[in-house]
Order: sequence, then C-alpha cells, then structure tokens
Amino acid sequence: MIEKVIEGKFLIDGKIIHCCVGIERGIIVDVKKSLDGETRIRFPRGLILPSAVDVHVHLRDPGLTHKEDFSTGTLSAAFGGVSCVIDMPNTKPPTVDKESCKEKISIGERKSYVDFGIYLGVNENNLKNLKDFEDLVTGFKIYLPDFDVTLLGELSKLKVKKVLAFHAEERKCIEKFGKKAENLIEHAKTRASVCEKMAVEKVLKEMEKTDLRIHFCHISSSISLYALSRFKKKVSVGVTPHHLLFKASRSLTPQSYYKVNPPLRTSLDQEALWEALLSGEIDIIESDHAPHTIDEKEVDFSEAPSGVPGVETMYPVMLYVFLMKGYPLERLVSALCSRPARLFGLKKGRIAKGMDADFIVVDLKKMKKIRADRLHYKCGWTPFEGMKGIFPTDLFIRGERIIEDEELIGDRGFGKFVKPREGEESCMEK
Repeated sequence: MIEKVIEGKFLIDGKIIHCCVGIERGIIVDVKKSLDGETRIRFPRGLILPSAVDVHVHLRDPGLTHKEDFSTGTLSAAFGGVSCVIDMPNTKPPTVDKESCKEKISIGERKSYVDFGIYLGVNENNLKNLKDFEDLVTGFKIYLPDFDVTLLGELSKLKVKKVLAFHAEERKCIEKFGKKAENLIEHAKTRASVCEKMAVEKVLKEMEKTDLRIHFCHISSSISLYALSRFKKKVSVGVTPHHLLFKASRSLTPQSYYKVNPPLRTSLDQEALWEALLSGEIDIIESDHAPHTIDEKEVDFSEAPSGVPGVETMYPVMLYVFLMKGYPLERLVSALCSRPARLFGLKKGRIAKGMDADFIVVDLKKMKKIRADRLHYKCGWTPFEGMKGIFPTDLFIRGERIIEDEELIGDRGFGKFVKPREGEESCMEK
C-alpha cells in the first residue's frame, strides 16, 4: 500500500482534475482517479497547484542578517507557496570560494524551512576554476556591473553545465549616465534601458557559439526583449513581479521603497514584459527578493539601497492578477514552478511521477489584502502593501505538510540543499 495519498482537485498539465496523488519517501509515485494509502489527506475544497521555485532570492545570510536570514526568508517563502529558493552570493563574506559555499550550505541546513540552493558569485579569481564548483553549487551568478566584460571571452571557453545567471547592465554605460538620481524617474534614466540592452548583446555575442546555459535575470525593458528575440540560441529569461506591476512614477511613495536595479521603467516596457510573459518569450517569474530595513530605505533617495522584498508575495499577487485578468493559470504555473525547476534540473514544479511531492492548496475565492504586519519578513515592509493576493492555505514539501490551514507546522532545518539531478542539466527546451 502506498505510504501517503493526497486527494483533491489538482491542476495537472493545464487541466483541473479530481484525482489522488500517491507519495512514497517524498516522491510522487502515482497519479490516478483512486488510490489507497496508509495515510490519506483529502481536500474537499480548494485547488491544488505545484509550489513555486524561486531562483532569485537574497537571504542576506551570513553577514547581513539584520535585513533577513535563512530562517525568516525561508519561512516567508513557505507562507508564500514557495518550496525551494536559490540564494544569491552577495553576502558578507560573498559566496565566491569553497569555504564560503560550504558555510552557506551549513547555515541553510540548520535554518531553512524550505529546500534551497546557492549560487557561486563568479569573479576574476574563480573564473577559470568554475568546474571545481559544479558539484558544490546550484548555479553561477555574474553581476555584470561589477564584472570585467573583457573576461566574457574567457567565460565562453568554459565547459560548465550549470546555469550562468546574468544581471545584465553594462557598467560603462551606467557611468555615462551617472548623475545622482533623486526619484524613480531619474533613477530609470541614470540606469537607462540601453545599458541593459548593451549588456544582453555583449553576453549573447560572446556566448553564441557555446553550449553554455545562459539565464538573464529580471529583464526590465522592451529593447532588451527585442535584442533577445533576435538571438536564436536557447537562453532563458526571467522577470519580476515588481517590474510587471509597477512603473517609474512620482505616485509611488515613499519613492526609495521602490528603488531597484534594474529600475522600474515605463508603461510601454510593462506592456512588452506582459506580452512576452504570456507568449512564453519570458520563461520564468523570479522575485529578486532583496530586503533592506525600513531605516535603510527611509533616507534620501540617492542614498537608499536598491532592492525590495518579494518571496512571500510573488505567487499570491501573481495568482490574483492572473485570475482577475483571465490569463491562463497553466502559464503562471509554468513560469513560477515547472520552468524554473526544469531550468535548474530540480525534481520539482510539476505534479507528476518521479517529482518531489511539492504543492500548495489555494482557495481562489479567498483574496486578502497584503499587509506587512501579516508577512514574515525581518525587514517589516512590502512594496505590495494594500494590493490583493491569494495565499496558500497549505504547503507540502516532499510530501510533508509544512503549512496547515495557514498555520506553520513544519520545522526549521527541514529544508534540504538541492543540486541538479544527473541528466537534467541540459533541459533547456522552451
């Protein structure tokens, strides 16, 4: 007899069906109309969806834990329906060598409520030795504003299989526009769209004849999308909820709270991002969860750090928007769940045999106003304050119930470190 059976209405391959999902040792072993199990959990109401995989979070641990840490960040992820996060390397110390990688994994294993991966930050010191890190990390991150673009040629010669995730803004271009910005509109001008486009084109030019797996993080402009559309090599593209839902405007207050890199842009850019997301040209939605404290944000705009928290609101707010606009839920599930998991070779993101039993239960009629005091971030604020979202009532990770009826029942340290499974590193098909 199967160890555990979950019964209810599932969204599977774009169709809502009433069925049973059988689980053994955290893995889905069967999906049928009827199954018997030693333990049976039935959901007579609600819709069961795959949980999200957020491939772009800054958990700030170690060294910046006054903003966030692995406990608060992954707890927030859990309440937002995210079962796996991949953490960025710009911590103190930065995750750029084997010692710092092992330290971060150890921190995650002690503190994380959800499964997690880590990026290695690529720099001139570790560039030629990236293969030595392939068995240690989940992906590689290149922050182009701080990366010597002349080294892209060296990078293109490598034979690594892990994803190379690029923050695409060109440093010399930014310096050209480098006057001090005092508001969101000026910030968008000082880090102009052309700086993003130039960075995208430089990466594509160097990588065109390679088999490297390129991902462009948080693309924000229509001209960057155009540059990407002319490149026939298979690359993946991400977008954030804040670039989809906010534009550079004086009406956003306080202005410093919405300061991000790349910046919020124009209505035309927003329209292009939505069109590309719905058509599948943009592959994934990523939060770029980058919390700063209220004290750090409530200073002069030019002095405020860039970044907003978003891991807990990403799935709920996008689910609400898709439902209200009548967009297909399968496109959202692809962008939040199956595509990011497939991109990074993880057994997550789909309700199918052989995958981790990671899913959420939502009541599509239960819409809540987003309030910072109901979220779990250490920073204590959200740019989505007052907007509506559909939050999960339950979360399962590897078959274990972590959230039940909107209450935490999972334990800190339950989350496991994830690396791509063998044979999945080349799964780049759209």
